[in-house]
Amino acid sequence: QVQLVESGGGLVQAGGSLRLSCAISGRTLSHYAMGWFRQAPGKERDFVAAITWGGGITNYADSLKGRFTISRDNARNKVYLQMNSLKPEDTAVYYCAAVPIPASVVTRATMYDYWGQGTQVTVSS
Repeated sequence: QVQLVESGGGLVQAGGSLRLSCAISGRTLSHYAMGWFRQAPGKERDFVAAITWGGGITNYADSLKGRFTISRDNARNKVYLQMNSLKPEDTAVYYCAAVPIPASVVTRATMYDYWGQGTQVTVSS
């Protein structure tokens, strides 16, 4: 089993920045690709960003390219999401997820095996 715990969410003004962290524990000897998703109230869970196990390949939702950056530190078993120039429409619960397909960037939520509990990000106008 793999456990994921997100942190770093909060309230920020529009134009501000936040860095989310996802701590991975459990069966971390396996190699997992990771992803970030978000879900706003009354909406579906949307893809934000994904990264391969080695960190060499990343993928982003088109609307977020240039503002969000995903990265990982396998020595610390952590994945990060740097969010800049935040907008009110970025308000959502952000989730990290893991899938044992190390060399792929996975954009479909249904393919992920493990999920964190989520962290709330609220951007005020």
